[in-house]
Amino acid sequence: MGGRLEVRITPADVGKRVSVRRVVGVPGEDAKFTDTVGVLTSWDGGVLSVTTKSGGSVRIAESSLVAGKVVPAAPARRRGPAASFGELALVTARAWQPVESELLGDWRLRAAGGFTRRANSVLPLGDPGLPLGEALGRVRRWYEDRGLPAYVQAATGAEGTQERLCAGLEEHGWRREVSAEVRIAALAPVGDLDADVSEVRTARQPDEAWLSRYQRSGTPGPHVRTVLGNGPSVWFASVPGDGPAGVPAAIGRCVVDGRWAGFMAVEVGPEHRRRGLATAVMTALARTALDEGASAAWLQVESDNEGARALYDRMGFATHHRYHHFRSA
Repeated sequence: MGGRLEVRITPADVGKRVSVRRVVGVPGEDAKFTDTVGVLTSWDGGVLSVTTKSGGSVRIAESSLVAGKVVPAAPARRRGPAASFGELALVTARAWQPVESELLGDWRLRAAGGFTRRANSVLPLGDPGLPLGEALGRVRRWYEDRGLPAYVQAATGAEGTQERLCAGLEEHGWRREVSAEVRIAALAPVGDLDADVSEVRTARQPDEAWLSRYQRSGTPGPHVRTVLGNGPSVWFASVPGDGPAGVPAAIGRCVVDGRWAGFMAVEVGPEHRRRGLATAVMTALARTALDEGASAAWLQVESDNEGARALYDRMGFATHHRYHHFRSA
């Protein structure tokens, strides 16, 4: 941390981004220092809780602190367009809309027959108008009425994200089930990639062949088509396969919303991988979005999908923030 070691934070700094150093082990024997950076989400009973940008919550005994200070928000990224968390949260939500929704204060409860967590989770952008425990009880009952597990989607890692809500969910027994990165990039370089797009076909609706390649739906019912087909300006891309079944070699989906183009459902058949088809699909969709006036790109990728993350690294996508789905115990 540099400079004189001094604890310069107090319980009054809850909600601020902090950097703390603590001693772990027995002083004078096997002790070592450990640093943690994140949002100070609570300080009760001599224990601090710091939520890191990855969404993990670190509990720290006050007696182990050797240094601590409030630090500014992470500097703006040098790659990609400028974007706030609030703007991206709304853009990404409009690109993956539920079949039904209901407001609880500023929270939006979303359901789509269980098709994907994104369309079957609470989007908590603001105050529910109730104490957290009471609001979560209402959420549980709403999803129980629909025969669905209750999820809340909450974000970490950028200015204005929801570290305190994540900590509150954990305190009420909700557990993180999956985490993903929201990545952004300038759109033009994606459209300029050296990819063979001659075989990529685009359409406004997914046909049966496209759906046969899509791996997240099983047998697609009307609710699946509703989620996939809704959005400000939706495009589907596919590369024909070379087998008799008519299953595409690769597919993708793009939603154009003002300056943003969001990329989803990019899938390549196992037998067709390492041929640049994912890049070709995204390049073709990016050129379509550029024609509609978009200039910025976003996508979501699960944190453990190393292959996709490496591909998006090469395309110039940088992580803006992370989001997590918490499930009711």
